Amino acid sequence: MDLQTSDDPAFVQSLERGLTVLRAFNAEQSRLTLSDVAKLTGLDRSVARRFLHTMVHRGYLRSDGQTFALHPRAMRIGTAYLSSLSFPKVAAPHLADLAAAVHESSSMSVLDGGEIVYVARIPTTRLITISTSVGTRLPAYATSMGRVLLAHRPDEWIDGYLASATLRPLTSHTVTDTRQLRAELRRVRDQGWALVDEELAYGLRSIAVPLHGPTGEVVAAVNTSTDVSRRSVDELRDDVLPHLRSAARLIETALASSRGKA
Repeated sequence: MDLQTSDDPAFVQSLERGLTVLRAFNAEQSRLTLSDVAKLTGLDRSVARRFLHTMVHRGYLRSDGQTFALHPRAMRIGTAYLSSLSFPKVAAPHLADLAAAVHESSSMSVLDGGEIVYVARIPTTRLITISTSVGTRLPAYATSMGRVLLAHRPDEWIDGYLASATLRPLTSHTVTDTRQLRAELRRVRDQGWALVDEELAYGLRSIAVPLHGPTGEVVAAVNTSTDVSRRSVDELRDDVLPHLRSAARLIETALASSRGKA
């Protein structure tokens, strides 16, 4: 995890270091020692110690004396971001209608670096292979919404992403070859939708379309996911995709209307 630097005199290096410490914690690394944090962030142990103890004091981390973990107060940062977004609230009723129409869960996400972040979710009562909720982060390369969002980034951005991304095989179906993924992203951009079949998790299929902002830029993605035992790839494309596209158009119209009233 590299520390960012800047020649901008307004750049606050100490704040960047503190944020880097927070980013060291995730689902796979939920509890870390001082040595772990220093190694992951590249910070000197004494510097890392000061940041850790400051965050414990302010309530963003907790410690048992040996290890550190995120405190629930840290969720306030993400909650503040989500509450500042208008489109999840605008999209919610349309996602609910979509879920009811296709009898599958529906979701919306945005791109954050190489990951997608769920900002809205309408689950069904049916068992899904992987559990997701608002705030869940997943690797973009192995998800339908991620591929939609990656595909609509500028070519130079995609080049940089593919040059630095670690494409881990999450299942035996996961695309991990950069040339193959690049070709898939081009296809997604051309056809306007992405379908991922058991690449994120066995038993899980999903299909996604982009959500455009008022000026035409892709600001989010919307998807529907299902178990492989319920719907085939052809059924997702032929039966579910039209509903998905219709929901996206309704959300885009509602977004434009809400901005016009603002």
